[in-house]
Amino acid sequence: MSPVLKIAILGAECTGKTTLLADMAVRLLGRGARVTVVDEVLREWCAEQGRTPRADEQAAIMQAQIAAVDAAAACDYLLCDTTPLMTAVYSDLLFGDPSLYPVAVAQQRRYPLTLLAATDLPWQADGIQRDGFAARDLVDRRLREVLHRHALPFYPVFGLGAARLASAMAVLAQFQAIGDHARVPI
Repeated sequence: MSPVLKIAILGAECTGKTTLLADMAVRLLGRGARVTVVDEVLREWCAEQGRTPRADEQAAIMQAQIAAVDAAAACDYLLCDTTPLMTAVYSDLLFGDPSLYPVAVAQQRRYPLTLLAATDLPWQADGIQRDGFAARDLVDRRLREVLHRHALPFYPVFGLGAARLASAMAVLAQFQAIGDHARVPI
C-alpha cells in the first residue's frame, strides 16, 4: 500500500469546503503530487433524490462516505469533502439522534489532518441542502464542540478566495514540517 496523507475538510454548509477542496487539488496536482478527491456523498445523494435525507437514511449516507474513502485510489494526498462526522452532527441537530457519533468519531481519527472551514464567507443559497445562515452557525458550534469533546485535532482555515486556499496550504505546509509520521496507509 502506498502512503497517503488523508485530509478531511469539514465545516458547516456554505463555508466553501467543496471550492477549497478543488483549489487544493489543483495546487497539489500542479506540484506533481498524486491526488485523489472524495466528494461529499450527501451532496450527490440530495442531487439524485431531489430532497434532503430523512433520519432513517443518515446511517446509510455515512456508510457510503466511509466506503468512498476506502475505495479511493492510491495517491499522495486523499482530499475528502467532509467525513462521517458531519453526517453525525446533522443527524444529531436535525433529528435529535446522536447514535452515529461513535462510528463517526472512530472514522475521524483516520484523518491525520482535518481542516475546518470557517464561517467567514458570505451566505449563498445552494439548492435544497442549505438550511440558512443561523443553521450554519449552529452546525459550526456543534461541530467544534464534538471535535473538542473527542480531542480530535483540527486546523481552522479562513479568508475569501485565494486567501482561503493560502490559509489551507499554510496549514498543510506546517503540518508536513512535523514529518512523515502523519502519513498512514490508506
